[in-house]
Amino acid sequence: MSAVHSCFNAYDLRGRVPDDLNADVAYRLGLAFGQRYRPRNVALGRDIRHSSLALLHAVAHGLRDEGANVIDLGLCGTEESYWAAQQPGIDGAIQITASHNPIDYNGMKLVRAGALPISSDSGLRELEAMVLASSARVPHAAPVMTARSYRSTYIQHLLSYIDVAALRPLRVVVNAGNGGAGAIVDALAPHLPFELIRVQHEANGDFPNGIPNPLLPQNRTATRDAVCANEADFGVAWDGDFDRCFLFDEQGSFIEGYYIVGLLAAAMLRRYPGEKIIHDPRLTWNTIDIVNAAGGTAIQSRTGHAFIKERMRAENAVYGGEMSAHHYFRDFGYCDNGNIPWLLVAGLLSAEQCPLSQLLAARIERYPSSGEINCTVASIDRTLTRIESIYGHQCESIDRTDGIGLSFRNWRFNLRGSNTEPVIRLNVESRGDRALMLECTAELLAHIRG
Repeated sequence: MSAVHSCFNAYDLRGRVPDDLNADVAYRLGLAFGQRYRPRNVALGRDIRHSSLALLHAVAHGLRDEGANVIDLGLCGTEESYWAAQQPGIDGAIQITASHNPIDYNGMKLVRAGALPISSDSGLRELEAMVLASSARVPHAAPVMTARSYRSTYIQHLLSYIDVAALRPLRVVVNAGNGGAGAIVDALAPHLPFELIRVQHEANGDFPNGIPNPLLPQNRTATRDAVCANEADFGVAWDGDFDRCFLFDEQGSFIEGYYIVGLLAAAMLRRYPGEKIIHDPRLTWNTIDIVNAAGGTAIQSRTGHAFIKERMRAENAVYGGEMSAHHYFRDFGYCDNGNIPWLLVAGLLSAEQCPLSQLLAARIERYPSSGEINCTVASIDRTLTRIESIYGHQCESIDRTDGIGLSFRNWRFNLRGSNTEPVIRLNVESRGDRALMLECTAELLAHIRG
């Protein structure tokens, strides 16, 4: 029971295979999804992990046993499952993926018709209870499924965010990290005037170059080196299921996702003046400043893809961004997407005709930040309580949207427990004072680790 429970988190399923997540659990999840939502047609997609096919088959059996037809999307990204869920006649989608987690992990992301997210606030706890109450075992026969691809219409949707005729012939490094992004890059390539320099392009579930997670500094070297060696205009790297993309400037420098949120918010507000922008609570000042200056409305949401999407729908926001490189678009069913952002950036570079580093330099100088720093602690709750007791009496305000966010006159920080990993995450920013930001970061880390 405890092992099954451990694979359910705040907004998806994630756990070790087979201890936490296995074919029987997947089968019960399919049964529960079918019983609760009574779908007629459900689309299933999977990433390149070796365990994904068996888990997909198990979910398919559960759905079939509850009377649903199963559409097999095959190998695809999470964003393609979201796209499938937006198609007529599709009542939901489940993507089998563990994204950037270790090689022995897998998981699932669940949405209803229209790509409506299923999180702990909107049905995931009920599905969890149904799975825990079941002892059903997955059948051994191959499930009956209908293979179908929506990729061609999806590519056309991606291209709708840019003026292809106005694009310059940029040189772009694209690093799929041996995940699934390469297939979409190849499908986009004939429509774009870019020279694409492909790195770790072939999908490989053995992950010969490590798990694709560009948030880890050691995973950025290949993209950085390729940008510099090829004198590229910028670089893009993805995680395994490519619902996130990470950008590198023309010097090969990794760009913190926080500043990309501000860049895209401004771009979207130029297209849709006066609209609402959703952001997460970890790093905020730069985004709020940009949105206010552009005449938009900045709205804070709890961290996590399901929570951001739910808030975007409630506010009808045109764009939402998390510093973790999740970017959400109203025109994409309020879902996160790992290809729209880099296409928008290419459009900006073509229009502005200046380097990416120059587009961002003033914002980075105005609001320097630590980037996200992860720490393993004995107790997340006790650590949060202890840090608040140290800093709470000094701050101007405390925000508890997600963890604790404490703001002072010239600096602020957010400290929160991860929803998917047993770590605590720290983010620090200041108003134009990098030395202050570094000093406060070091002091906080000493308290957290001590």
